[in-house]
Amino acid sequence: MLIDTYGRVATDLRVSLTDRCNLRCTYCMPEEGLQWLAKPDLLTDDEIVRLISIAVTDLGITEVRFTGGEPLLRPGLVGIVERCAALEPRPRMSLTTNGIGLKRTATALKAAGLDRVNVSLDTLRPDVFKTLTRRDRHKDVLEGLHAARDAGLTPVKVNSVLMPGLNDDEAPDLLAWAVENDYELRFIEQMPLDAQHGWKRDGMITAGDILESLRTRFTLDPESDEARGSAPAERWIVDGGPHRVGVIASVTRPFCRACDRTRLTADGQVRTCLFAREETDLRAALRSEAPDEEIARIWRLAMWGKKAGSGLDDPSFLQPDRPMSAIGG
Repeated sequence: MLIDTYGRVATDLRVSLTDRCNLRCTYCMPEEGLQWLAKPDLLTDDEIVRLISIAVTDLGITEVRFTGGEPLLRPGLVGIVERCAALEPRPRMSLTTNGIGLKRTATALKAAGLDRVNVSLDTLRPDVFKTLTRRDRHKDVLEGLHAARDAGLTPVKVNSVLMPGLNDDEAPDLLAWAVENDYELRFIEQMPLDAQHGWKRDGMITAGDILESLRTRFTLDPESDEARGSAPAERWIVDGGPHRVGVIASVTRPFCRACDRTRLTADGQVRTCLFAREETDLRAALRSEAPDEEIARIWRLAMWGKKAGSGLDDPSFLQPDRPMSAIGG
């Protein structure tokens, strides 16, 4: 079990498979990209599967989310999913992606054992997409979403970030489109994830702003706290159901007290929080041929020291120095 001093138990593992990405979203990284991790620093496929196996069989992990960077850029992704699907007990597995490669991989991922996907899409306007991502790939994302739905990677969840002056007027249109296509839409408050440290709290589109905009067109009834559980998204029933919309308000409505996550970076470090400044090295233990029991012990010790909160609710919060692309969302 991965328990901390506040009594929280981590059952959800986020695994970053790569720090690389084929988009350059303005709220994530600079246009020229970042200095990528050297290949020897990245975990191998075997190392990833071994750590996930330890997490599932020894540490009580029941859910695994593959992230990046962009996880579809990992050549061995389908094989990793297939091997993890064979674990006992079998974890629920999902993938967070920009959707560009889903058209060609969705069927194979479903056959390998992936349960569902989260796809990032911030706008329905191709020109705004190009401005936000610095790439002309809007059509590819839409096709990837359709392929995921058709392959049965459901519920297909769509993650959207609203940016002032770019797509801050699109919330109702995005929800109407999601309902029409049977996707579950989730808005995420912009967080300090950019390596260039351009994030500013002032002017950020808040959860309150998003809900006010949605209510100009839809009736929203809050879902019960019991139904939410430890999920980061507060959800509302849209026009009486069955569709729902979520808002992840990491900045204005932190949910740290219910956090059940542990994170593994692309280079084999344990992070207790997306915004933690400390990391615990598992890669070194792996490569020194430490037994599973020792790796589990190191992981438990790291999680025991998890802090009470992320610090995002503190107006003086400073962004971590490590680029978020290697840590995963």
